[in-house]
Amino acid sequence: MGYCTWADMNERNRVYHDTEWGIPVHEDRHMFEHLSMECLQCGLSWDLMLKKRAVFRKCFANFNYDRIARFGEADIARILTTKDMIRSERKVRAIINNAQRFREIRREYGSFCEYLWAYSDGKTILYRGHDTGKVPVSNGLSKTISKDLKKRGFKYVGEITIYSHLQACGIINDHGSDCPCFRKIVSKHPTVKKNRDQEVF
Repeated sequence: MGYCTWADMNERNRVYHDTEWGIPVHEDRHMFEHLSMECLQCGLSWDLMLKKRAVFRKCFANFNYDRIARFGEADIARILTTKDMIRSERKVRAIINNAQRFREIRREYGSFCEYLWAYSDGKTILYRGHDTGKVPVSNGLSKTISKDLKKRGFKYVGEITIYSHLQACGIINDHGSDCPCFRKIVSKHPTVKKNRDQEVF
Protein backbone atom coordinates (compact mmCIF):
# COMPACT_ATOMS: atom_id res chain seq x y z
CA MET A 1 0.00 0.00 0.00
CA GLY A 2 1.41 3.37 -1.01
CA TYR A 3 1.79 6.24 1.42
CA CYS A 4 2.85 9.90 1.31
CA THR A 5 6.45 9.66 2.55
CA TRP A 6 6.42 12.72 4.85
CA ALA A 7 3.73 11.10 6.99
CA ASP A 8 6.16 8.41 8.12
CA MET A 9 8.23 10.92 10.12
CA ASN A 10 6.46 10.10 13.39
CA GLU A 11 3.06 9.29 14.87
CA ARG A 12 2.00 12.96 15.00
CA ASN A 13 2.49 13.37 11.27
CA ARG A 14 0.90 10.00 10.52
CA VAL A 15 -2.28 10.84 12.42
CA TYR A 16 -2.47 14.31 10.86
CA HIS A 17 -1.96 12.83 7.39
CA ASP A 18 -4.55 10.09 7.86
CA THR A 19 -7.29 12.10 9.57
CA GLU A 20 -6.92 15.73 8.49
CA TRP A 21 -4.49 16.71 5.72
CA GLY A 22 -6.29 17.20 2.44
CA ILE A 23 -9.78 16.45 3.75
CA PRO A 24 -12.06 19.30 2.55
CA VAL A 25 -12.82 21.85 5.28
CA HIS A 26 -16.14 23.71 5.18
CA GLU A 27 -16.29 25.08 8.72
CA ASP A 28 -14.78 28.48 9.46
CA ARG A 29 -13.20 27.82 12.86
CA HIS A 30 -11.38 24.80 11.50
CA MET A 31 -10.37 26.79 8.41
CA PHE A 32 -9.00 29.61 10.57
CA GLU A 33 -6.99 27.13 12.64
CA HIS A 34 -5.42 25.67 9.50
CA LEU A 35 -4.58 29.11 8.13
CA SER A 36 -3.18 30.33 11.45
CA MET A 37 -0.94 27.31 11.85
CA GLU A 38 0.42 27.85 8.35
CA CYS A 39 1.18 31.47 9.27
CA LEU A 40 2.87 30.41 12.52
CA GLN A 41 4.89 27.81 10.64
CA CYS A 42 6.76 30.35 8.45
CA GLY A 43 10.47 29.63 8.88
CA LEU A 44 9.82 26.62 11.13
CA SER A 45 8.98 22.94 10.63
CA TRP A 46 5.45 21.59 10.32
CA ASP A 47 6.27 18.87 12.82
CA LEU A 48 6.92 21.61 15.40
CA MET A 49 3.52 23.11 14.62
CA LEU A 50 1.81 19.79 15.29
CA LYS A 51 3.83 19.35 18.47
CA LYS A 52 2.75 22.78 19.73
CA ARG A 53 -0.84 22.64 18.50
CA ALA A 54 -2.32 22.28 22.00
CA VAL A 55 -0.32 25.34 23.11
CA PHE A 56 -1.60 27.33 20.13
CA ARG A 57 -5.18 26.37 20.94
CA LYS A 58 -4.70 27.46 24.54
CA CYS A 59 -3.14 30.78 23.55
CA PHE A 60 -5.63 31.60 20.81
CA ALA A 61 -8.94 30.58 22.42
CA ASN A 62 -9.16 27.38 20.38
CA PHE A 63 -8.90 29.57 17.26
CA ASN A 64 -12.19 31.32 17.93
CA TYR A 65 -11.68 34.20 15.49
CA ASP A 66 -14.37 36.35 17.14
CA ARG A 67 -12.56 36.26 20.48
CA ILE A 68 -9.11 36.62 18.93
CA ALA A 69 -10.21 39.69 16.97
CA ARG A 70 -10.78 41.46 20.31
CA PHE A 71 -7.39 40.54 21.81
CA GLY A 72 -5.38 43.47 23.16
CA GLU A 73 -1.93 44.14 24.61
CA ALA A 74 -2.60 42.10 27.76
CA ASP A 75 -3.47 39.08 25.63
CA ILE A 76 -0.31 39.52 23.56
CA ALA A 77 1.77 39.60 26.74
CA ARG A 78 -0.03 36.52 28.07
CA ILE A 79 0.56 34.59 24.85
CA LEU A 80 4.25 35.49 24.66
CA THR A 81 4.85 34.31 28.23
CA THR A 82 2.93 31.03 27.84
CA LYS A 83 5.17 28.02 28.33
CA ASP A 84 6.29 26.38 25.06
CA MET A 85 4.74 29.11 22.92
CA ILE A 86 6.65 30.48 19.93
CA ARG A 87 8.21 33.79 21.00
CA SER A 88 7.34 35.83 17.95
CA GLU A 89 5.41 38.99 18.68
CA ARG A 90 5.05 39.67 14.96
CA LYS A 91 3.33 36.33 14.39
CA VAL A 92 1.08 36.76 17.43
CA ARG A 93 0.00 40.18 16.21
CA ALA A 94 -0.48 38.74 12.73
CA ILE A 95 -2.92 36.10 14.01
CA ILE A 96 -4.95 38.79 15.80
CA ASN A 97 -4.93 40.96 12.69
CA ASN A 98 -5.92 38.00 10.52
CA ALA A 99 -8.84 37.21 12.80
CA GLN A 100 -10.12 40.74 12.25
CA ARG A 101 -9.68 40.46 8.48
CA PHE A 102 -11.25 36.98 8.57
CA ARG A 103 -14.38 38.48 10.15
CA GLU A 104 -14.53 41.09 7.40
CA ILE A 105 -14.55 38.39 4.72
CA ARG A 106 -17.27 36.54 6.63
CA ARG A 107 -19.41 39.68 6.61
CA GLU A 108 -18.89 40.05 2.87
CA TYR A 109 -19.31 36.42 1.78
CA GLY A 110 -21.29 34.83 4.60
CA SER A 111 -18.34 32.63 5.54
CA PHE A 112 -14.63 32.48 4.87
CA CYS A 113 -15.11 28.99 3.45
CA GLU A 114 -17.51 30.36 0.84
CA TYR A 115 -14.91 32.95 -0.15
CA LEU A 116 -12.04 30.47 -0.42
CA TRP A 117 -13.88 27.57 -2.06
CA ALA A 118 -15.22 29.91 -4.74
CA TYR A 119 -11.72 29.86 -6.25
CA SER A 120 -12.23 26.18 -7.13
CA ASP A 121 -16.00 26.29 -7.71
CA GLY A 122 -16.45 24.21 -4.57
CA LYS A 123 -14.42 21.28 -5.90
CA THR A 124 -11.15 19.70 -4.83
CA ILE A 125 -8.52 20.26 -7.52
CA LEU A 126 -6.50 17.35 -8.88
CA TYR A 127 -3.56 18.86 -10.73
CA ARG A 128 -2.14 16.58 -13.40
CA GLY A 129 1.19 15.14 -12.30
CA HIS A 130 0.91 15.99 -8.63
CA ASP A 131 -0.31 12.50 -7.80
CA THR A 132 3.01 11.07 -9.03
CA GLY A 133 4.99 13.11 -6.51
CA LYS A 134 5.98 16.21 -8.49
CA VAL A 135 4.37 18.72 -6.14
CA PRO A 136 5.26 22.45 -6.25
CA VAL A 137 5.68 24.84 -3.34
CA SER A 138 3.35 27.37 -4.97
CA ASN A 139 1.33 27.87 -8.13
CA GLY A 140 -0.87 30.35 -9.96
CA LEU A 141 -3.87 29.74 -7.73
CA SER A 142 -1.95 30.25 -4.48
CA LYS A 143 -0.37 33.40 -5.94
CA THR A 144 -3.81 34.80 -6.86
CA ILE A 145 -5.30 34.07 -3.43
CA SER A 146 -2.21 35.36 -1.63
CA LYS A 147 -2.41 38.63 -3.55
CA ASP A 148 -6.09 39.08 -2.68
CA LEU A 149 -5.60 38.27 1.01
CA LYS A 150 -2.69 40.71 1.25
CA LYS A 151 -4.83 43.38 -0.39
CA ARG A 152 -7.43 42.73 2.31
CA GLY A 153 -4.80 43.23 5.02
CA PHE A 154 -3.85 39.65 5.98
CA LYS A 155 -0.29 39.00 7.21
CA TYR A 156 2.03 36.00 6.67
CA VAL A 157 0.04 34.83 3.65
CA GLY A 158 2.66 34.52 0.92
CA GLU A 159 1.99 32.26 -2.05
CA ILE A 160 3.97 29.35 -0.54
CA THR A 161 2.07 29.59 2.76
CA ILE A 162 -1.23 29.74 0.90
CA TYR A 163 -0.34 26.75 -1.27
CA SER A 164 0.29 24.73 1.90
CA HIS A 165 -3.04 25.94 3.25
CA LEU A 166 -4.88 24.87 0.09
CA GLN A 167 -3.36 21.41 0.46
CA ALA A 168 -4.28 21.17 4.13
CA CYS A 169 -7.90 22.31 3.78
CA GLY A 170 -8.59 20.06 0.79
CA ILE A 171 -8.93 22.58 -2.02
CA ILE A 172 -5.93 20.86 -3.62
CA ASN A 173 -5.49 17.09 -3.25
CA ASP A 174 -1.74 16.43 -3.24
CA HIS A 175 -1.79 12.96 -1.76
CA GLY A 176 0.03 10.47 -3.96
CA SER A 177 -2.22 8.40 -6.22
CA ASP A 178 -1.01 5.27 -4.43
CA CYS A 179 -1.99 6.70 -1.03
CA PRO A 180 -5.31 5.43 0.37
CA CYS A 181 -6.18 8.99 1.44
CA PHE A 182 -6.11 10.11 -2.20
CA ARG A 183 -8.75 7.57 -3.14
CA LYS A 184 -10.83 8.28 -0.03
CA ILE A 185 -11.01 11.99 -0.79
CA VAL A 186 -11.78 11.48 -4.48
CA SER A 187 -14.56 9.01 -3.70
CA LYS A 188 -16.29 11.23 -1.12
CA HIS A 189 -15.91 14.76 -2.47
CA PRO A 190 -16.48 16.54 -5.80
CA THR A 191 -13.25 17.00 -7.73
CA VAL A 192 -11.99 18.64 -10.91
CA LYS A 193 -8.85 17.80 -12.90
CA LYS A 194 -6.69 20.72 -14.02
CA ASN A 195 -3.39 21.23 -15.81
CA ARG A 196 -0.37 22.52 -13.94
CA ASP A 197 -0.75 26.18 -13.00
CA GLN A 198 2.34 28.44 -13.17
CA GLU A 199 4.03 26.11 -10.72
CA VAL A 200 7.13 26.98 -8.70
CA PHE A 201 9.42 24.23 -7.46
